Amino acid sequence: MLQHNRRYLSFFSGALGLDLGLEKAGLEVVAYNEKDKNCCKTIRLNRPNTPLYECDIRELSAAKLLKENNLQIGELFAIVGGPPCQAFSTAGRRNSLNDERGNVFLHFIDLISALKPKYLVIENVRGILSAPLSHRPHNQRGPHSPPLNKDELPGGALAFIMQKLHLAGYTPSFTLYNTAHFGVPQIRERVVILAGLKKKEIPYLLPTHPERSSWISLQDTIGVLKNSRTHEHINFPEKRLKFFRFLKSGENWRNLPEHLKKEAMGKSIASGGGRTGFYRRLDWNAPSPTLVTSPTMPATDLCHPEFERPLSVEEYAAIQTFPEKYQFHGKTLDKYKQIGNAVPCTFGKIIGEHLLQFEEGSLEKKFIPGKLSRYLNTDHKSWMASLQL
Repeated sequence: MLQHNRRYLSFFSGALGLDLGLEKAGLEVVAYNEKDKNCCKTIRLNRPNTPLYECDIRELSAAKLLKENNLQIGELFAIVGGPPCQAFSTAGRRNSLNDERGNVFLHFIDLISALKPKYLVIENVRGILSAPLSHRPHNQRGPHSPPLNKDELPGGALAFIMQKLHLAGYTPSFTLYNTAHFGVPQIRERVVILAGLKKKEIPYLLPTHPERSSWISLQDTIGVLKNSRTHEHINFPEKRLKFFRFLKSGENWRNLPEHLKKEAMGKSIASGGGRTGFYRRLDWNAPSPTLVTSPTMPATDLCHPEFERPLSVEEYAAIQTFPEKYQFHGKTLDKYKQIGNAVPCTFGKIIGEHLLQFEEGSLEKKFIPGKLSRYLNTDHKSWMASLQL
């Protein structure tokens, strides 16, 4: 029988947010896989001695990975990764698993099936909960079109992924987590799938900061950075900056003088939704909203609570709980993108510790996720029960 250790393979490694956390928890990486050139240079800056496959995951076979890393089937403690989220994102067009990026996700699952790690970790956006297996364009829907088939119904993509994991011998569990509940100074909601090979379900992660009163604020996180170092950042254009000057910490466009609201918002003033991300000056006394790939996108503005600029690269990194001396390669916008796409390191550490405790049989408390979620049916049990497939 093979002796399992704490070694793991990392795919879609990005800037290593998840990996830094797993390493801190006590796991040992065998190799990284990432195709983005800037991310790869960031990896080499910080982990020059660790093997890195700089390529599309579909260029990697199980046989290649086994041979080049002197591994055997079933030897790895874990395989981890956050497949590209664009195919499932709620922010843009969703094509799901019939999209090229969806096929990348399926190749990731195929590698898991072939390599048979003891555990797996898959991180993704909330949109994966409702993504169909096959996307029908909106102009082909409606009362005069055939009803949606099974593959086109919400949730079909994740149901298919769960089925493939079950067929490979895994027992997956998942729920939607808010990283603010885990000591990250950021309201960031992500789905995490955990699974063990031929094991019972892995319990949900136990929040370390379940109460809002215990959440870590921006003041606690970036307040100390205000005058302690230089800041690398992009700027708001002057035509937008003039409106930010009217706003205090925690305010947005709704707090502008009445006569300026229409000028500031333009056509967006008539759009639906809360629009709270427009002209948003962050609140010193609260966690950051979700960091996105640029802090100056109008619908998701991330303006410093005090200064007339967006959050800096250094502040982004602190909010994502990267180590202070961690280096990012690339132009300023490239750095924002790498950091904004990362898993917060602190959250990665909690995931790693959770797996190790489960392996050792030392998990004592269990968490019922519905108590803290602002959405219904986001854990795997209630989600499965709600499916109309």
